[in-house]
Amino acid sequence: MSKTFLFTADENRAEHRLDVVVASYFSDVTRSRAQQLIAAGDVSVNGKAQTKNYKVKAGDRISVNTPEPKPVETEPEDIPLDIRYEDEDLLVVNKPKGMVVHPAAGHESGTLVNALLYHCGKSLSGINGELRPGIVHRIDKDTSGLLVVAKNDFAHNSLARQIKNHSFTREYEAVVYGNLKNDEGTIDAPIGRHPTQRKKQAVTDMHSRHAVTHYEVIARFEGFTHVRLHLETGRTHQIRVHMAHIGHPVAGDAVYGPKKVITALGGQCLHARLLGFDHPRSGRYVEVESELPEYFEMFLKKLKKV
Repeated sequence: MSKTFLFTADENRAEHRLDVVVASYFSDVTRSRAQQLIAAGDVSVNGKAQTKNYKVKAGDRISVNTPEPKPVETEPEDIPLDIRYEDEDLLVVNKPKGMVVHPAAGHESGTLVNALLYHCGKSLSGINGELRPGIVHRIDKDTSGLLVVAKNDFAHNSLARQIKNHSFTREYEAVVYGNLKNDEGTIDAPIGRHPTQRKKQAVTDMHSRHAVTHYEVIARFEGFTHVRLHLETGRTHQIRVHMAHIGHPVAGDAVYGPKKVITALGGQCLHARLLGFDHPRSGRYVEVESELPEYFEMFLKKLKKV
């Protein structure tokens, strides 16, 4: 069944866009999902429909109707999964480089969701308007590593809240171009849609969101640096955008790196190595690690020989 939520905007939300404000009221609604609700007429302000760009005023009465999740049309596929942790509420899967997380145009099959539907059956969460996607957060197609998947809405809400509150641990390793000046540092720069290239993200003050990445050097090579990265926030392409912003794009990144890419890598040399979170039901801290994949290790060996 659909549910309707009523809010009164406070001073802190005044002059913010409607889609941003709607997303801020829920731990499990992304900005893109808020935009979908607004476009579908499921959001009203003081009894009237508004666009996503409407600037909210203090005292505005905002009504949000969340429709019943639609049955997912994605077909289950018997694709092997590298599962590193699993219980009745969630699982952590080690995604290989090249696998798309969620079906989209051009990638309707062979995705992680196809594989999860086969493995989990009907026991995946229904947040964000679909019946059984289970996806709490995503990593790029050509990024390898750990991803947590919720089997029910209770787990999904808890994990999404931890991500939003920055209490969800996400550690990556990457090889980046160049020699970083400092052994450690923090990149605090807002990320939003690129002003002219709509498929890219960029560091920008226009319609952007707060983004923070911490890094530390593991090893230095001729022309490259092996780094460990900790995400404080989780914006689209965050590590790739931030490292490119400081002049050290991720090796092999065809979007944010040099025009001449390292084709042997088959994408960026970026691996989601560690996830840590409080278990939604027991409250105990769960930490899952993944070893560096073969493509990453082979690249490091090659760099050590140079």
